[in-house]
Amino acid sequence: MNKIEMDRILIIVPAFNEQEKIGDVVSGIKHTDAQLDILVIDDGSTDQTAFHAELAGAKVIRHLSNMGYGAALQTGYKYAVQRGYDYLVQLDGDGQHDPVYIPELLKMVMTGEGDLILGSRFLKKTAAGESAMRLPRANIARKWGIKMFAFITSTLVGFKITDPTSGYQALNRNVVAFFTQDFFPTDFPDADIIVTAHRAGFKIKEFPMMMLQRSMGKSMHSGLKPVYYIFKMILSLFMTLLRKRALPNP
Repeated sequence: MNKIEMDRILIIVPAFNEQEKIGDVVSGIKHTDAQLDILVIDDGSTDQTAFHAELAGAKVIRHLSNMGYGAALQTGYKYAVQRGYDYLVQLDGDGQHDPVYIPELLKMVMTGEGDLILGSRFLKKTAAGESAMRLPRANIARKWGIKMFAFITSTLVGFKITDPTSGYQALNRNVVAFFTQDFFPTDFPDADIIVTAHRAGFKIKEFPMMMLQRSMGKSMHSGLKPVYYIFKMILSLFMTLLRKRALPNP
């Protein structure tokens, strides 16, 4: 990827106890473009996540305690706004998001195809270059959950969203600044944030991608967390509709 000199780009990686993978994630990002600025937000890890991130060449901000995935993201957003970055890409620190897609996500947001680009696991390119939906292998409950939130989100925004839980995103500086406001959730910023951004007038697009297999560590949706997630997201979507429409920062 040829870095555009006049534009400043930041890659943020929220991470919690990812010492085994974070170095590879940072190295993979650098492989796409060695000039990219990388910020790892260590959300109160009890292992050596921060050390391995710095060793791989990333700047690190550490939370003193585990504040939640959304709080880690917002720390990255505030850092980007304070330092005048024009574009931001976020991806997870567990190695499931392949950095190879960074140039294409950036191209879409930098050319104005969308203000917020969502990397979708459930789209594929057709022979004509268009996107078609596909579902990966998953158990019945997970497929039901995917379809349910995709349907709810699509209904609320008025166009098709196939992957409202994607954590792989590209944002322009207006969306980044918008997400520094108090409405941004500290735990799961997913479908509710897409609806909120749409209601604020931002253009949202999806980009087809493949997710890599998680080889180690513990998913943030493991155990009973999926039950909490479903309850929390339904409640959050309901509150989003009741809340006064959030507007972009002036």
